[in-house]
Amino acid sequence: MKLAEALALRADARHRVEQLRSRITANARYQEGEEPAEDATVLLTEADTVLDELEVWIRRINRTNAATPLGAHGTLTDALARRDVLRLRHSVLAAAADAAAGSGGGYRQLRSELRTLSALPVAELRTRADDVAREIRELDTAVQQANWTVELLD
Repeated sequence: MKLAEALALRADARHRVEQLRSRITANARYQEGEEPAEDATVLLTEADTVLDELEVWIRRINRTNAATPLGAHGTLTDALARRDVLRLRHSVLAAAADAAAGSGGGYRQLRSELRTLSALPVAELRTRADDVAREIRELDTAVQQANWTVELLD
């Protein structure tokens, strides 16, 4: 089985757990004289089974990621950590550029009002954000390629 298939199965298991959680909480209490729509005990048992499966998928995926080399990026785990940090960096740079550019208003109506000035170089921030976005795309492509070529470890 390819890593990408396991990632899809992990996502399905997570989604199923969330559905079961919602159904369990909806049926955990009911009014006297009525019956709940579903048996919360049965749903809890099903949730336990799905959670056990999810744990297996997570373990196998993590083991595979840690053992898979990804060129200059180190292992697949290293690349995923790098991608997470790059996404945060891009978010910070974009927010800083937007704030420094004054997006969101703050227009002067009279000449006597004080002007607001940018404390940060907007163009430089946007260039840096674009560079980080490009790096994210390149890294994402390498990760996706590995996901479809690497066999899942036991």
